[in-house]
Amino acid sequence: MAFAPMGPEASFFEVLDQHRASLLAALRRGGGQPCGAGAGTHLASRFEDSVGLQMVSHCTTRKIKSDSPKSVKNFALILKILSMIYKLVQSNTYATKRDIYYTDSQLFGNQTVVDNIINDISCMLKVPRRCLHILSTSKGLIAGNLRYIEEDGTKVNCSCATAVAVPSNIQGIQNLITDAKFLLIVEKDATFQRLLDDNFCNKMAPCIMATGKGVPDLNTRLLVKKLWDTFHIPIFTLVDADPHGIEIMCIYKYGSMSMSFEAHNLTVPAIRWLGLLPSDIKRLNVPKDTLIPLTKRDQMKLDSILKRPYITCQPFWRKEMEIMADSKMKAEIQALSFLSSDYLSRVYLPNKLKFGGWI
Repeated sequence: MAFAPMGPEASFFEVLDQHRASLLAALRRGGGQPCGAGAGTHLASRFEDSVGLQMVSHCTTRKIKSDSPKSVKNFALILKILSMIYKLVQSNTYATKRDIYYTDSQLFGNQTVVDNIINDISCMLKVPRRCLHILSTSKGLIAGNLRYIEEDGTKVNCSCATAVAVPSNIQGIQNLITDAKFLLIVEKDATFQRLLDDNFCNKMAPCIMATGKGVPDLNTRLLVKKLWDTFHIPIFTLVDADPHGIEIMCIYKYGSMSMSFEAHNLTVPAIRWLGLLPSDIKRLNVPKDTLIPLTKRDQMKLDSILKRPYITCQPFWRKEMEIMADSKMKAEIQALSFLSSDYLSRVYLPNKLKFGGWI
């Protein structure tokens, strides 16, 4: 039995539909061009507008020798994990990074050691981590107009009433179905849950919401990328108006240095910044006592982001960050609740989506 959508009328999505048309036109033209690589940079990556941060092929390499006292232990650990990967591939089974750590926790010492070695192996072999049959434990959530089948045949319906955990094996999901007009990435779990409680998905139906609960895990990023590659619907981010929120948005859009060798599988440069914009704080007359002064660490983070090569391609982003730097204040999304308890879901987001308030 089919159910009629409960969301706004079709005319509400006119600007969104126009935005999607422009995204599809850009894809047909072949995407963006290399932009602002940055003179004199010594980083082992380059920036390309259509992909994000990519590892360069001629970057400096690090050698680990079996006959060197300084690296003999690390060499042994790499061989051990390589042998485990070989067994996983041979048997066509999968393990999480946590599983590998607990095979000999005393030998590895801590989880970070395992994580770094797996990244090094993936980079060295120039294959995605999932090709090593090593999965990450998902922490992200997804909700809304989306259905799919997991690798084991489980049918998943991401109803708006409750959120669904992001699958651990994104490559294995198939038969994705959606009528969504857009995907909203929410920085924080608390905001995501509040939007669910406010029935946002139904009010704005059809749509999809996702959260990585802060800095996104690999699976959440892979799922966002898969949804973009499959449906090419507009993707927006809702993050705090602070340097940390901007950093998280940049990871989804342009990637990170640590995973630059897998940028093609993770980044979605078409992502747009929906909110909370620093300029919104003044425009909406958000009470000053809800704002938070930037710490020294915040200012250093903001300065670092402003120097990144992709910011030269984003003049509107730069303007918003300069507003934040000049005011020396930041704001969490929850600051909008001081205007009214449901201001975010009832007024702020609908207006932003209807009138194209993204950059």
